[in-house]
Amino acid sequence: MHVGVLSDIHANRVALETVFEDIEDQSVDALVHAGDVVGYNPWPAACVAAIRERSVPTVMGNHDRAVASGTTFQFNDMARAGVEYAREGLSDEELEWLADRPAERHAFDGRVHIVHGHPDDPDRYTYPQEFSTDMVRGDADVLVSGHTHVQGCERFEEEGEAKIVMNPGSVGQPRDGDPRAAYAIVDLDAMEVEQRRVPYDVDRVIEAVREAGLPERIGTRLTQGR
Repeated sequence: MHVGVLSDIHANRVALETVFEDIEDQSVDALVHAGDVVGYNPWPAACVAAIRERSVPTVMGNHDRAVASGTTFQFNDMARAGVEYAREGLSDEELEWLADRPAERHAFDGRVHIVHGHPDDPDRYTYPQEFSTDMVRGDADVLVSGHTHVQGCERFEEEGEAKIVMNPGSVGQPRDGDPRAAYAIVDLDAMEVEQRRVPYDVDRVIEAVREAGLPERIGTRLTQGR
């Protein structure tokens, strides 16, 4: 079984549509999302709709929670602006959907455990160099994490069985120096991960950010993958 793994769309419809187009050309049986559908960019409703239409199992990211609850504690100006923009633009029903996202999920008969940051703390930034086999809990074979916007994966052998800890990277706002939209495909039979990057029209996002009255840096930093 091949699972497309997404995270941190951050209301970037252009990047998300490009990723979906790429997924159509791959052998993908199902999708999961590791949180932060909204925040920063100017298409929160479109991205929520795209995930809901495909019934993608999704956990709650910190920006999702901020939008749903109306709080922006410790957010910088760009993050705060994106949260406020999403909260004003989403319907009550869409906000309720966000608020109902769980902090963690198990999928595919428990083989895949999905969190936003770390199994012990959904807001903890966990970078690839920190991945360890003890992050894979219980009967799970794969731990999917997001939050850092940095793509990476590690495969561990534990008592003759493979375990994977992975972050697919960010669809809508990569921060690993590569501006292309990021996602991954995990093969649950072979226990292998393909990390994918897809170029998209960043200039279109920059213009939309400007037209929405959001901080210009939200768009321009996408050119550097920061």
